[in-house]
Amino acid sequence: MDIKAAIAAERRELADLLDGLSDAQWDAPSLCAGWRVREVAAHMSMGFRYPLPKVAAELLKAGGNINKMADRLARKDATTAATHELADFLRDNAHHPWKPPVGGVAAALGHDVVHGLDITVALGLDRRVPAERLRVLLDNVTLRSARFFGADLKGVELRADDLDWTFGTGAPLSGAAQDLLLVAFGRKVPEGRLRGARQQQFVAG
Repeated sequence: MDIKAAIAAERRELADLLDGLSDAQWDAPSLCAGWRVREVAAHMSMGFRYPLPKVAAELLKAGGNINKMADRLARKDATTAATHELADFLRDNAHHPWKPPVGGVAAALGHDVVHGLDITVALGLDRRVPAERLRVLLDNVTLRSARFFGADLKGVELRADDLDWTFGTGAPLSGAAQDLLLVAFGRKVPEGRLRGARQQQFVAG
């Protein structure tokens, strides 16, 4: 699959979805702890809008803590940019070559897909990420990557209902592939989306 083309398509589709949100939805909580939908949308375009020297300066200001930097910038940009601008940042930068510090172009796709799900799943919107995009990300899940995102998958076997994909060994945890992707990225998903003896470990409380 052409991952760069998939990234561009994902960004355009998410921009169109954002354009249709109400004011209440923009201010609703996302799956990212402490962030509303607008903070997630602002964060998704941070890499397009901040050149490397600016990022370095902001990181220095945050004492070298990249998560602290990202949180502060997302909160700032969420209040200074109009919602239509947050959508346009994604649409206008559909082909922007930004990618995270590690993981390459597949990680860039993961950034867009997972943060998109942070919004749509939290809002209860029935957007299905195309299977070929999910496959790229699911095939890169490891115990190490899960730990990086705060997910403890030791002793758990993830089993997708809608794709031929499993990961790990242990107590089965079943659900839609995109919900299991969220689990692997350290998210807590809404009640009723997972099945298995350890499901409550991965459900929002």
